[in-house]
Amino acid sequence: MKLLEQAIKVKQASESLVGIDTEQLNRAIELVAEELVNQASHIIVANEMDMEHGCANGVPEARLDRLMLNKARIKDMANDVRDVAMLPDVLGKFQGFTRPNGLKVTKLTVPLGVVGMIYESRPNVTVDAAVLCLKSGNAVLLRGGKEAYHSNQAIVTVIKSALHQAGLPTDAVELVQDTSRKTAMEMMKLTQYLDLLIPRGGASLIQSVKVNATVPIIETGTGNCHIYINEEANVQMALDVLVNAKVQRPSVCNACESVVVDQSVATTLLPLIKVALEPYHVELRGCDKTVDILNIPRASVDDFYTEYNDLILSIKIVDGIDQAIAHINKHGTKHSEAIITENQAHVKKFLQLTDAACVYHNASTRFSDGSELGFGAEIGISTQKLHARGPFALEALTTYKYIIEGTGQIRK
Repeated sequence: MKLLEQAIKVKQASESLVGIDTEQLNRAIELVAEELVNQASHIIVANEMDMEHGCANGVPEARLDRLMLNKARIKDMANDVRDVAMLPDVLGKFQGFTRPNGLKVTKLTVPLGVVGMIYESRPNVTVDAAVLCLKSGNAVLLRGGKEAYHSNQAIVTVIKSALHQAGLPTDAVELVQDTSRKTAMEMMKLTQYLDLLIPRGGASLIQSVKVNATVPIIETGTGNCHIYINEEANVQMALDVLVNAKVQRPSVCNACESVVVDQSVATTLLPLIKVALEPYHVELRGCDKTVDILNIPRASVDDFYTEYNDLILSIKIVDGIDQAIAHINKHGTKHSEAIITENQAHVKKFLQLTDAACVYHNASTRFSDGSELGFGAEIGISTQKLHARGPFALEALTTYKYIIEGTGQIRK
């Protein structure tokens, strides 16, 4: 099916979803969770085809990790889906007031309509985007990357089966069949059919959508995340948090890519960081002062702007918190940044002045995730300021309309 035909079908399905009660939407989402578990073996077979193709074509290990599905990951996906079904309804909320002339004004939350997603080798995004859109009364047009083609096909088949069982239009979730760049460019301009377009992936994908899209977009995904270890940090805590943020899953956008260390503690702390990361084979690249202390490769200017998505870490030594904040604000992507310290004045300054969607004190950046922060699944982490920032979850997929009721009032 051609892209335009799919867009028309999704648009029609979105209109059919208007007015569907929450119970039926939740039932469909619960069925998605059930079908994911029931059809796990079929999904894994499809995923193995993608993995084999990726290995044969030299896809980097970090991206293969994003792509890989097994029974445990599918079970986790199903659990996240169930969590979405249990979230409070976001539709139909209202705020009302009456004007002096008797007009009754009500602000009512409603779906956006049709959400488009362009994303790379992350099959879990297919599930998260579909169920969040359904829960918020939206239809969704998905365009995944070629690396996950078979996985996405299998997952969308499962979702459509659940929609059919729940009595909802199966066209409410559509997967673009053509993964070519040409089709992606066409999708960016479907202003007649898409109400919002969300890119999720690497910097080049997001930049392409920003430059070419005429559909309104939300920028998500790129995460050049920092951990700043202040001179008054608890050393063991700092090491534990850094190791977790860097190695627990290095391929994701909330992994730490750079550590910033106060000069006053660098001589003693940096060797401890090197030892802590050695078992995980993390490649270190440092500024001039770091190189003098650790005798590691020198970081280039580009290194400090790079989201590695790999077991590589850049290190920058700074002279105090003001330099740390300036360095992070210059090189970061406004995703997630952390300070490790016991100095409350420095905590306050860092949390106020660091320009990012999520800022942390004494915690790993890996918690920048919808389910970890209690929002259920997420479509991504928004790194812009309008209309949503941080975990792009359920409420961000709604808008509102004003309903004005009168008794014959006319304006004078």
